[in-house]
Amino acid sequence: MAADLKPREVLDLYPPHEDTIPSLLASRRSVGPDRPVLLFEGRIWSYARIDDASDTLARALVLRGVRHGDRVALVSLNSDVGLLVFLAAVKAGAVLVPMNPNLTDGELSYLLKHSRPVVVASQADDLERIERITGAFDEVPWLLPLDEIGATARDVDGIVARIQDYAGPNGPIGLAAVRPEDPAVVIYTSGTTGLPKGVVHSHRNHVWAGEAFVERMHLQPDDRLFTVLPFFHINALFYSWGGALAAGAAMITAPRFSASRLWALAAETGATVFNILAALGNILANRPRSEFDPRHRITRIYGGPISAEMIRVFQQDFHIPTLIEGYGMSEIPGACNNPFDGPHKVGSIGRPARHPRLDGTFVELRIIDEDGRDAAVGEMGELLVKTPIMALRYLDDPEQTRAAMRDGWFHTGDYVRRDEDGYYYFVARKRDIIRRRGENISGAELDRILSEHPDILEAATIGVPAELGEEEIMAVLVPRADPPSAQAVLDWCHGRMATMKIPRFVVFVNALPHTSSHRVEKYRLKQDPSLLAKAYDRERAMAGAEPTRA
Repeated sequence: MAADLKPREVLDLYPPHEDTIPSLLASRRSVGPDRPVLLFEGRIWSYARIDDASDTLARALVLRGVRHGDRVALVSLNSDVGLLVFLAAVKAGAVLVPMNPNLTDGELSYLLKHSRPVVVASQADDLERIERITGAFDEVPWLLPLDEIGATARDVDGIVARIQDYAGPNGPIGLAAVRPEDPAVVIYTSGTTGLPKGVVHSHRNHVWAGEAFVERMHLQPDDRLFTVLPFFHINALFYSWGGALAAGAAMITAPRFSASRLWALAAETGATVFNILAALGNILANRPRSEFDPRHRITRIYGGPISAEMIRVFQQDFHIPTLIEGYGMSEIPGACNNPFDGPHKVGSIGRPARHPRLDGTFVELRIIDEDGRDAAVGEMGELLVKTPIMALRYLDDPEQTRAAMRDGWFHTGDYVRRDEDGYYYFVARKRDIIRRRGENISGAELDRILSEHPDILEAATIGVPAELGEEEIMAVLVPRADPPSAQAVLDWCHGRMATMKIPRFVVFVNALPHTSSHRVEKYRLKQDPSLLAKAYDRERAMAGAEPTRA
């Protein structure tokens, strides 16, 4: 296979498809049926075998009553059998709803009630509680234990045999024809500021998001995309899996992120492209270098946010030349990114994304001020995104759909700014703006600066009530080892941030609360009064009063 093909040339290697997930898989199979498409824990799936096995499983689902438009929940860590359920569900015309198995009973109950699946496919560890939770529902879904379709098998042959046994002699059972606009996936938001919302995406959205990832990372057919991010979020399912299918390449995954094993796994599997989040990248950057395996073949990383220090570490210590920062949300996959061919601007989320087989504009971006007017270059405002792969809607939530998706534009709730070259820069979530003495201060900006302190592993800044109204800034810090003094951290901030942005309060904690996608749950920090009670108070110290010690 030729190397260094342009993104459009990669897509042109394959016959046209119908903008559906099954037709994309069939197109890539027709050119390379024996090429690897998925590697998981020593098992290697070819395009032909995964296509045939998911066909058999799809017919088994139809035989058991799954119909076009039904929802199929998947409660599992990443696995090859989970992706077979995904392919089988969409081939049957159903909609996959992946869920985090680490949710509490209450959280899982809410998602299952809200999504109303007809079947729940689950890893063994969660079968009992799912049966207990759903047993109280008016309409009880049936359970598909992943072990019954080969989750514990030793090899691909074993999984195929288990699926054939499960399906039985289903004969010429037909599969529903699916259309590009049909729903294929529901991704639930993390719900850090309210109840999770079910983001409904079509077949076309998934296919085009994968093809756009070919453009974003210049994927080649012999690439192996490595992800340890969970399939119940957009990054792994749309970028890594969708990108691998679009390029006719392969994806490598693992049940969970293991920092100590990651480099060895990358070397053993021949990974070439790696998707990260900032938290994951920072963890790797701070791990012992004895865990690093220089045999790895990774040349490209996609993720965000990517700091200058992360670029330095990954290029110099880990020998990975290209890091591409981008921006997207569950509702708007891959909205923008730094162009692969450059120029790359550190700290920027880049420019509007492009699609390799669509002429003209693919994504449009706007920045609006509080009055809805377009913001000038350099001014902060809310980011609006118009993309053909915007979510269809929020599941059973017309009010939230109308609020967020207006006149073809998605209102992100994120503040950004744009420079004179048309590059965009994330400033903060609307809900992460701290109002101090008449000024709007970005919590995300302060988090980034504080995290660069040599003795700080992770930082989260939040607003706390001020005596005279508005807010004061509190920094909640996770130290690397022994905590530095709070005043030493504040002294370090001088010259690195404006004086008015320097926190008044500092408190050290052992760990910050995170969502499953590694975002800090700042709302939980705001709900914990003990943090402020034990925080160091800079103003009291300056006034000569005995300060509270962190």
